[in-house]
Amino acid sequence: MNALIIEDEEPSATRLKKLLKEIDPGIHVLDKIVSVKSSVSWFRQHEMPDLILLDIHLADGQSFEIFKQVNITAPVIFITAYDEFAIQAFKVNSIDYLLKPIKKEELEGGLKKFYTLYSAKEKSTTDFNKLLETLKEQKPEYKKRFIIRYGDHIKTVNIEEVAYFYTQEKINFLRTHDNKTYPLDFNLDKLETILDPGVFFRINRQFIIGIHAIDQMFAFSKSRVKVKLKPSTDEDTIVSTERSSAFKEWLGDEK
Repeated sequence: MNALIIEDEEPSATRLKKLLKEIDPGIHVLDKIVSVKSSVSWFRQHEMPDLILLDIHLADGQSFEIFKQVNITAPVIFITAYDEFAIQAFKVNSIDYLLKPIKKEELEGGLKKFYTLYSAKEKSTTDFNKLLETLKEQKPEYKKRFIIRYGDHIKTVNIEEVAYFYTQEKINFLRTHDNKTYPLDFNLDKLETILDPGVFFRINRQFIIGIHAIDQMFAFSKSRVKVKLKPSTDEDTIVSTERSSAFKEWLGDEK
């Protein structure tokens, strides 16, 4: 059985591939893809796989954009990080989904449902057009402001004030355009699901940067990009190898 993984976080994709092999050694993972654009390109050049495991939030936007450009006929198991608006849509349309972090037993359950369809030689009956229409009615509300608590103080920071987010020594922070730093309750995985992907991009495990925080960019090794931020930071802000292609697409706002 041939499976395709579409997931922009390399550790998550690697773990997913490992779990698939543990559950069924006969599963062959054809490829691991990180973006909407590269997924569309892949589908146009290859035969449809038997099963697709698809993350909702990819580096260059929501994965539902793929269905607008490609006729997907394979069964899909969606992956989401507690994205309630999407989960509700899946329930309406009877689509399998997995919540991050993925648990082996839940993945096994999704595969069992797939095998039932596969053994019966049935094609996917999911109406993706209906799903897209449902999602349009349930558009996510991206985060507009954050409540900051430090000591006895409480204040709000509007999203327009934020230059970038980062994690340091397992603590999460946001830095504003006027160079103020505040601790944050959200981790970067959660932030990815609540920030506007047209404005913010996760360049590596440590940083999510805003488009307006980019001061300069330099070519780096292995086709990566080194970003100089404003306000500046002492940390290395280098776009990871697996995200470099999607980052360049994001810069050009390409789909």
